[in-house]
Amino acid sequence: MSVSIHPEVDRGMTPADESFTGGTLRCHCSDPVEVTVSSQCAHNHVCGCTQCWKPDGALFAQVAVVPSDAVEVTRNAEKLQVVDPDAVIKRHACRDCGVHMYGHIEDANHPFHGLDFIHTELSEADGWQPPQFAAFVSSIIESGADPDQMDAVRARLNELGLPPYDTLSPELMDLISTHKAKQAGVL
Repeated sequence: MSVSIHPEVDRGMTPADESFTGGTLRCHCSDPVEVTVSSQCAHNHVCGCTQCWKPDGALFAQVAVVPSDAVEVTRNAEKLQVVDPDAVIKRHACRDCGVHMYGHIEDANHPFHGLDFIHTELSEADGWQPPQFAAFVSSIIESGADPDQMDAVRARLNELGLPPYDTLSPELMDLISTHKAKQAGVL
C-alpha cells in the first residue's frame, strides 16, 4: 500500500494555470469563513511541521504563500481567531471548525514579512500552483508518524516529485540567509 501524504496530493497534481489570478478559500463550516486571494501562490509545498493545519488523516499540510495585500477576509471575519499569539506566523483559524485560513507575519524584520501563508486546498478554483517540495519531513514523527516508515514516506514524496527536506527548500533557505546577511551588513 502506498503512503498517503495529503488528500489533494494523493489525487494527483496538475500544473499551474499561467493566467490564474486567485480564488476564494472557505473553511469547513456550513456558514464558512471566506478569504479572497487575488494572486497566484508561490512556494507551494507539503509541510510536516506540528504548527500547520492538516486535514484529517493527512501526514502533511499543504501550504503556499501569496503577497499579504492579496489576502482579504470577505465573509465571517468575526469567526477568526489567532491560534498562537506568540508564534511568528499568526495563524488565523475558524474558531468553530478549526481550519487555518491564513497565516500572517507582523515582524517587519522577518524574511517572509509581506507574505501570507494559505492552504490552496480550501479553494474550489482550478489553477493554483501545485506543491513543489516537502518541508520539515522529519517533523511528522512529532505528530505521531512511525519513525520506521520514514524511508517509505520519503520514497513516496520523491515518487510524487516533491523533494523531501528537513528544513525548507534550498531556494527559500537561500532567501532567508540573504535577508539575514543584508540585515547584518554582510551583503
